[in-house]
Amino acid sequence: MPKGRPMNIVSSVRTGWHHACVTLACLVLVGCAVPARLGENDRARVAGRTFVVTGASSGLGRGAAIRLAEYGGNVVLAARRAAVLEQLADQLRAAGGQALVVPTDVSRPEEVQHLAAMAMSRFGRIDAWINDAAVAAIGPFEQVPVEDHARVVDVNLKGTLFGSYAALRQFRRQGFGTLVNVASVEGRIPLAYHASYAATKAAILALDAALIQELRIRGSTGIQVASVLPWALDTPFWDHAANYSGGTPRIASMDDPAPTVNAVVWAAIHPAKEVAPGFKAQAALLGDQLWPGLAERLAAGVVHRSQIETAPPAPPTSGSLYIPLAIGTTVEGGARARMAEEDRNRQPIPR
Repeated sequence: MPKGRPMNIVSSVRTGWHHACVTLACLVLVGCAVPARLGENDRARVAGRTFVVTGASSGLGRGAAIRLAEYGGNVVLAARRAAVLEQLADQLRAAGGQALVVPTDVSRPEEVQHLAAMAMSRFGRIDAWINDAAVAAIGPFEQVPVEDHARVVDVNLKGTLFGSYAALRQFRRQGFGTLVNVASVEGRIPLAYHASYAATKAAILALDAALIQELRIRGSTGIQVASVLPWALDTPFWDHAANYSGGTPRIASMDDPAPTVNAVVWAAIHPAKEVAPGFKAQAALLGDQLWPGLAERLAAGVVHRSQIETAPPAPPTSGSLYIPLAIGTTVEGGARARMAEEDRNRQPIPR
């Protein structure tokens, strides 16, 4: 072997590691482009403009609606729970925004078209449309009723498609607008026991990428599409999910939803192709790029331990798939506190 060969190998390893570190640093810096708090210039971009928000009765959708109203936006609230939306509308008006309630099942295209028509009738324009409505079915794929999987597709994927269709048609008529579709890190790194949910989130990312290509080809520079990829969040999602796993819905290492709420609002006024809020989401996506397959293996172990091995028993339920639930009307869902209590009370496994 030539004398210089070992040094070349070491040099190559160092170079590769350097490139990986540079890539990570760049991604972290990109993530930091979404500030912890929005500033006065951001408020000016929101005030007086109109935002349609689906899934507005709880979780990210509710949080985004509140933040937009605090900044003086006109917010069109869409979800199935009309009474919850009316209460939220009163809160938004008190915060300084304008609010319009349009009860909507996003899986029905005629209702989504009605949502767009009502927004235009009231405010005359739509500056941004945020598709956040989503449901989930948790459990081994073949143990979840197939109609529940289909319902997840109807709400998450078809609902996003119907909303995107209505929004883009209006944006083309008025010559501007931003479409924000809330996807998930699961769109890149799917999780065991979340099969249909993960499939819909991957499809949303593909939909958005195709739409961006079409807009670029047609030179529609005033119309933007942004995808938001949150990490697992502590929202009422876990109370609303259909569950056939045998244990209470849970996952390790959830995040507070507040930073992702900011990211959704940020994407609506500073659109970027993909926004991954927070270090966990960014690190997971980077890991999937650098070590394909490894991230999925690690995720599978984490979710299996959390959902199957350590979760307290729970009966099967279809959750909010077909009929909205009265519970879970907040932004933060209390899942982390519940899980901590469950873990404290868990009996040790006899050895």
